[in-house]
Amino acid sequence: MIILDTDHIVVLKYSHASDKATLTASMAASPDQDFVTTVITLEEQLRGWLALIHRSNDANRQVSPYAKLNDVVDYFSRWTRLAFDDAAADWFKDLRHQKVRVATMDLKIAAIALAHNASLLSANLRDFEQVPNLHVEDWLH
Repeated sequence: MIILDTDHIVVLKYSHASDKATLTASMAASPDQDFVTTVITLEEQLRGWLALIHRSNDANRQVSPYAKLNDVVDYFSRWTRLAFDDAAADWFKDLRHQKVRVATMDLKIAAIALAHNASLLSANLRDFEQVPNLHVEDWLH
């Protein structure tokens, strides 16, 4: 199983540049074709559009962000999203106890990967490589 972090999901969803072609070619060539994402990545995407909606008091300026929010929901409905469950929460607490210095959302994604013994694709190697026993790769660069 291979988990796509938010940066890789964003490239697949929004990018029309060469990085999308690079990522899709690597995914097609991978012997492991079980690609998933996490509920944390979904949360990050939803929070972004919700924040934009709530910053505007003008209903007409909310139309586009609401359309994008709806698009995100549709897009993520086609993905298997791994939950932040009790096993992931236990990993998260253990990593915090070990004083792994990674942002909370990234640490939750790492905890989900560890709970599922899955690889993680992320461009954020600097942070994720600090997580013990986590297999992380960057297929964008």
